[in-house]
Amino acid sequence: MSLTAGPADPLQQLDNQRTTSVSPLLSPALLRQEHPMDAAVAKTVQQGRAETVDILSGRDDRLIVIVGPCSVHDPAAALDYAARLAEHAAPLRDRLHVIMRVYFEKPRTTLGWKGLINDPDLDGTFAVNKGLRLARKLLLDVSALGLPVGCEFLDPITPQFISDTVTWGSIGARTAASQVHRQLCSALSMPVGIKNSTEGDVQVAVDATRAAGAGHVFPGINSDGLAALISTSGNPDCHVILRGSAAGPNHDRETVTDTLARLHKAGLPERVIIDASHGNSGKDHRRQAEVTRELAGRIGAGERGIAGIMLESFLTGGRQDLTLGRGAELTYGQSITDACMDWPTTAALLTELANAVTTRR
Repeated sequence: MSLTAGPADPLQQLDNQRTTSVSPLLSPALLRQEHPMDAAVAKTVQQGRAETVDILSGRDDRLIVIVGPCSVHDPAAALDYAARLAEHAAPLRDRLHVIMRVYFEKPRTTLGWKGLINDPDLDGTFAVNKGLRLARKLLLDVSALGLPVGCEFLDPITPQFISDTVTWGSIGARTAASQVHRQLCSALSMPVGIKNSTEGDVQVAVDATRAAGAGHVFPGINSDGLAALISTSGNPDCHVILRGSAAGPNHDRETVTDTLARLHKAGLPERVIIDASHGNSGKDHRRQAEVTRELAGRIGAGERGIAGIMLESFLTGGRQDLTLGRGAELTYGQSITDACMDWPTTAALLTELANAVTTRR
C-alpha cells in the first residue's frame, strides 16, 4: 500500500490546515557572517554586561538607566537618537550606566504592527529576513558609538540572530509566566530583567527570576538554524522590573520594599529596576518625568534596592498612528507604538538622575 499523498489523500489533510505559506529563514550563522562584530563592538558589549552585573550585585554604586524608543521603526532615526544619547551620557558615566533601549519585537494585546523584525517595511509584507538584517546592523552601529544596547526578547528563536550584540535583555509583562521564556532566560549570556504581569502580579516575576537561574533542557535551534536540544546552566543575573499595571503604579516605596522581601524569601539578590513608563505613568508619556523625579529624590535620600530605571524616549514626544504602506508620511523620530518623552526632557532627566547618585554618595 502506497503512502504517497494524492490530492484527496486524508494523510495530507492532517496538517497545515491553517498555514498559508512556509518560507525559508536565513540562518543565524549566515546573518552573523554578513554583519560581523568587530573588536570595538565586542568590547562595548562585554564591558557593558560586566558593569551591569556589578551594579546589580552592589559592587558598583552607579544607577542603570535603560532609555530609548518604545520600539524601533526607523533605523536612521534610532541611530540619530543613539548619537545624541551617547554624547550626553559620556560625562555622566561616573554616575550612570546608560543602556539604549533598542526594541524590535512589539508584543500586542490584540493586533497591530509587531515590530521592525516582523514587518520592516511597515506595509504588512512581513519581510522577516530583511528585518533581521536591519536589526543586527543597527545594534552593531549603536554599539560602535560605545553605547550598550538593551532588547526585549519575545520570539524564542530571534536571540540566536542578535543576542551576541546585546548588553541587557528583558522579558515583557505578557510573557513573564511563560515557561518557554524562563528557559530562554536561563540560556542568555547577558543580565535579563523580567517584568511583573500586566495585572500587577509581582510574584510571577520573582518566580520567573528564580526559574531562569536554574538549568534547563529544551528544544530550540542552533547557529545553522537546525532543530537542536539546548542544555543551560542557568542565568544568575536575572532581576525583577516593576512596571505598574492597569490597576495603577507600583513604583512606590512600599511595593519596592515588599518586592525586595519576596526576593529575599526566594533566596535571590535584593534588587529591582523600575520602569517609569507603562502602568507607572498611566501610559501618559509626560508623567514619566514626574515618576523619574520622585525616584531620583528617593535614590538621593539613600533608598536601597533600586538598581536602575527604564524610560521610553525618542526624538519627538508623543506617538503617531501607522497606516500600513504609508511609512514615508510618518513624523521623523516619533514613536508609532507607545508614546515617548522627547529628547530635551530625557536629557534633563538623565542629568537629574546623575545628580541623585552624587547626593546619595
